[in-house]
Amino acid sequence: MKWISPALLLTPRLTLASALGGNQSALNPHGPLASRISELWWYMFAVLTAGYVVTLVILFWALRQGRRGKRPDLIKSRNVVLIWGLAIPGVVFTSVLFYSVLVGQTMSVDPYKNALTIHITGKQWWWQVRYLHGSDVIADTANEIHVPVGVPVKLKLSSTDVIHSFWAPNLSGKMDLIPGRTNETWIRADKEGVWRGACAEFCGVQHAHMAFEVIAEKSDKYYQWLDWQRHPAITPTTDQQRHGLMTFVTGPCGMCHAVRGTTAHGSAGPDLTHLAGRRTIAAGTLPNTRGHLGGWIVNAQGPKPGNYMPRLNMEPEQLDSLLSYLEILK
Repeated sequence: MKWISPALLLTPRLTLASALGGNQSALNPHGPLASRISELWWYMFAVLTAGYVVTLVILFWALRQGRRGKRPDLIKSRNVVLIWGLAIPGVVFTSVLFYSVLVGQTMSVDPYKNALTIHITGKQWWWQVRYLHGSDVIADTANEIHVPVGVPVKLKLSSTDVIHSFWAPNLSGKMDLIPGRTNETWIRADKEGVWRGACAEFCGVQHAHMAFEVIAEKSDKYYQWLDWQRHPAITPTTDQQRHGLMTFVTGPCGMCHAVRGTTAHGSAGPDLTHLAGRRTIAAGTLPNTRGHLGGWIVNAQGPKPGNYMPRLNMEPEQLDSLLSYLEILK
């Protein structure tokens, strides 16, 4: 039996920034939508800074006039207040408004008539990611969104419980996921990389640990990955792996999770058919290693209190065989 270090089982949760790749910043754009948002931010920064500087200049001029002992001209002072107190904010905020509307119109243009379509469902507290061909689901995964570089991808967004908000700041703006409604947006990654995203709407106790990542790959690598996702789970080849499969399908795991190619068809939790190929578990809370996976199975409430996965009491041999099986699900 392989030894699972207690240190790994008790390792505290990772911060989202360290658990996922990418620089999560709207000022580090790698897609057309994020680029427009970044341009708007810098425009607002420049205009508001200019208005602030002009206001300070006027303030110091007025103070200087007072120190010189000059008698104030009430009419002139009133005109200065009207001009600089109303004109400057009016020009600044009007220009920001028009630029914001322009950016919003640009972002609302539909570029994805023949684009790839991914349906993302927000849940407490993870993301279900389904790849569609028409209305058919061709792949079902969780907390990872694979996209081909340079190709616009249509995102259909919905929720099964409360309001969530999809936000991948390096690639797009925010879009809410509302129960009973399907919203649509699109993203396009202009270079290869792993871009971090998160829920941007408070959705419950583990809102801060509801992350995802967008993995942008070259088209050939992306379609190779997508084709593999369509396959059922790998068949166990050792007695220990077969014992782990039996533990999975006959225990509580199979009641909540699905593994295609087995009798486990649960839908409450993520599909685990290709679990071992994912970079993280628990929606970015922990890296996907044997030790962290074992700790998550026996005590999911430790690193992520309030989630819907119960604590499982397993004998060490039973847990070890289950982990050996889950490790082959690539």
